[in-house]
Amino acid sequence: MLRITELKLPLDHPEEDLRAAILQRLGIASDELLDFTLFKRSYDARKKSSELCFIYTIDLTVRDEASLLRKFADDRNINEAPDVSYTVVGQAPAGLEERPIVVGFGPCGIFAALLLAQMGFKPIILERGPEVRQRTKDTWGLWRKSVLNPESNVQFGEGGAGTFSDGKLYSQIKDPKFLGRKVLHEFVKAGAPEEILYVSKPHIGTFRLTGVVENMREEIRALGGEVRFQQRVTDVLIEDGQLVGVELASGERLHSRHVILALGHSARDTFRMLHDRGVYMEAKPFSVGFRIEHPQSLIDRARLGKYAGHPKLGAADYKLVHHARNGRSVYSFCMCPGGTVVAATSEPNRVVTNGMSQYSRNERNANSGIVVGITPEVDYPGGPLAGIELQERLESHAFVLGGSNYEAPAQLVGDFIAGKPSTALGSVEPSYKPGVSLGDLALALPDFAIEAIREALPAFEKQIRGYSLHDAVLTGIETRTSSPLRITRDESLQSLNVKGLFPAGEGAGYAGGILSAGVDGIRIAEAVARDMLGLEA
Repeated sequence: MLRITELKLPLDHPEEDLRAAILQRLGIASDELLDFTLFKRSYDARKKSSELCFIYTIDLTVRDEASLLRKFADDRNINEAPDVSYTVVGQAPAGLEERPIVVGFGPCGIFAALLLAQMGFKPIILERGPEVRQRTKDTWGLWRKSVLNPESNVQFGEGGAGTFSDGKLYSQIKDPKFLGRKVLHEFVKAGAPEEILYVSKPHIGTFRLTGVVENMREEIRALGGEVRFQQRVTDVLIEDGQLVGVELASGERLHSRHVILALGHSARDTFRMLHDRGVYMEAKPFSVGFRIEHPQSLIDRARLGKYAGHPKLGAADYKLVHHARNGRSVYSFCMCPGGTVVAATSEPNRVVTNGMSQYSRNERNANSGIVVGITPEVDYPGGPLAGIELQERLESHAFVLGGSNYEAPAQLVGDFIAGKPSTALGSVEPSYKPGVSLGDLALALPDFAIEAIREALPAFEKQIRGYSLHDAVLTGIETRTSSPLRITRDESLQSLNVKGLFPAGEGAGYAGGILSAGVDGIRIAEAVARDMLGLEA
């Protein structure tokens, strides 16, 4: 199979023009092109003076591949395509009595369980929250009625935190084995749109993710896996450094020498339990900040110019970073085009924000986290749990600033930069539900973070005209950007000091987003399979 890169066509080109462009690029007759598939379609909007076009990467088969490879030996845009197919590391033997356990059913847990099931290991999955449709109802209970269910919310339940997000399916992780393609193919098989296989920044969106997650759950069950909801793990059973099982809140004990910990970054009670049991972990950097909302039309104009609103481009996104004079880095995080800011707390009397988009991305506002990096060495010394304790203090204070009713503290960007409290909204209507309480966000975060963000917002104006719009809205606070700790693992992907315990995904500090969590789930399932089969890594 051959691969062509950097094949450019106008945005509105007819479908048949793609085949014609391939033939012209290769200089071959139509009957010599046997088949082709889109591997990637992107566009580059950085040069406002140039005409926007689609840039394709195409994988294809031809009659005489060898001669074409010789012909284009010096052309870096025509090469042999890499093999991106997936092969399992092994199959469980018939009659295997031990069943691996997967704790958590977010993206990492789903893919770990799915791969184990596909290899015949019949995993047992334990999820502390409910199935995804009940979870959706409970989440809306907080957004509409200010009623929080601590075990069923944006953080806990089937699908994990990624279910209530933009559903982004791209990542900057190194992926030499193309495990990300396996993740995307499984999503498509479960009902996601096929375009996620080739668009440059694929996403699914919350409502579509719900059905996709349900279909993946049913495949796991059909392959012999067992998915158990509302099953919170309260203890790990360890004998002489070997994990032998887990204990549930009900008192039930499940025995296995292979347990995958696919916790989300908000499983604070579980982290504390693991720390009490002596499981090795360490504090790691994360970020804190606010959500910022602009009219999506403003972002579209700034990013796409005359192509703003083009139906094939959709809502524009952005990625920004600023290195402040005080040494802090400020950057955009989890940008959600045409989306909403959502209440994302999982604990009573705390306020946390996140961003979410549907597949259509057609809400009036764009939102993104604007966050500041912090480190344990400088900002929260005191051991592995110090980052969690800092998050809790900030979130509790935000609850009070918002009025102690799950409303979020908010401020207009112009007032924030000027250092004065906001008393009335302007042209931008915030999307956060249950609602916002205007005031002074300088009270919500440490002084160094406020100083850095105040400096960054006007700097971002130089990249996106209108970014420091006076009436744009900042909503606080964003604290759960990533896990504040890492449950460190060795080369076999097991805990450093508890054999049979496999920390995985975002909560363990090894992923950040749906795609990277799914990839880590596959890697951890392979590690478990190799260990159970006695195979070398």
